[in-house]
Amino acid sequence: MDALRPGGAAAPRTFDPAMVADLPEPARRYFLYAITPGAPLRLVADIEMTGQLSLGSKAKPNYLSMTGRQVLRLDGFVWRVRAGGRGMWFSGSDGYADGEGWTRFWLYDAIPIVREGGGDDIARSAAGRAVAESLFWAPAALLPSEQVRWEAVDGDTARAIVTVAGHEHRVELTVDPDGRPRSVSLMRWSRENPEKTWRLQPFGGTIEAILEVDGYRVAEAVDGGNWFGTPDYFPFYKARVTRISLHPG
Repeated sequence: MDALRPGGAAAPRTFDPAMVADLPEPARRYFLYAITPGAPLRLVADIEMTGQLSLGSKAKPNYLSMTGRQVLRLDGFVWRVRAGGRGMWFSGSDGYADGEGWTRFWLYDAIPIVREGGGDDIARSAAGRAVAESLFWAPAALLPSEQVRWEAVDGDTARAIVTVAGHEHRVELTVDPDGRPRSVSLMRWSRENPEKTWRLQPFGGTIEAILEVDGYRVAEAVDGGNWFGTPDYFPFYKARVTRISLHPG
């Protein structure tokens, strides 16, 4: 987590609406809504959250309460979480840093229940999460650059095409007329399917509430999960931000 936080003291650039003047209209509206003109460009989000996690199915989600801490940037994240109650609880982390992804969880901090890491498949999947969640919590990271370009989808949706670790992640953002983000979705590299086969499949979430911090409007409440936009979707992840700070990259 420390490695993902900014290490230098250089003064960040500030947001100028001219930076997004040529973007597709929904993307332009999003940035004008999310970032106040003149605000420093802050590319890293440090987030504390509560919420719910499901280890079940759409029919029987069996949500567990959770608390988490996350450091997020466009090219990496670490999410530490504890979920459950007195009778049963587990803790661990998901992450992507230095080109490597992992998922590691323990029951009662003692018994390994998930230990995955290494390999291009896990890294590619984790990188997709970092890109998508940056639209929730680090909007300045998605400003146009050599790494990020935008294209139109329709009047309320634009697509960010982001290159991370040699893979393109194509993330769609849908906004209200005023630019408030409604949903984020992508075809994410995943094996969360009955065949347990790595492939691109729908993933995404909705923004249920907005929080204002340091000249930014970011997501305060997010629901998300696999198969977003299909009949099989159910939000296994419900995060409610209790504190967020934004930092230069």
